[in-house]
Amino acid sequence: MKKAIIDTIDREGAASADFTYAGARTYTTGERIPKAGAFAEAGVGRAKAEYSLFEAEAKGPNAVAGAEVSVLGASAIARAEVASASASAGPVGVKVGLGVDTGASVGVDGIEAKFLGTGYSIGTKTSVSVLGSEVSCSVM
Repeated sequence: MKKAIIDTIDREGAASADFTYAGARTYTTGERIPKAGAFAEAGVGRAKAEYSLFEAEAKGPNAVAGAEVSVLGASAIARAEVASASASAGPVGVKVGLGVDTGASVGVDGIEAKFLGTGYSIGTKTSVSVLGSEVSCSVM
């Protein structure tokens, strides 16, 4: 989930890079909004930089799978990318890449559907994706 502008406006600069990466986790929380989920990812080559409202990331071949359910909605997605590069400035984001995201989410904050990298989302984040490339705008 994208952080709100108020949460990142005074963010200090940071950068990271990984040659290979992998991770998996499951979680449950009973805090304000109960939810549970599972997430796994692996890839080769990832670099990220962030400062204030600005973020940029580049990734090599990678795969991600995840699912989450809460009282506010549910989602499940699988993603495989050959490569991608993304940048955002506040609420506006652009991603260029070749990927086959497939999944859906539905909740109080909107809906999203993608099949083989092509799809849309409508809600607090509105976006259009074609074969892994995406243009988005977050209004919250």
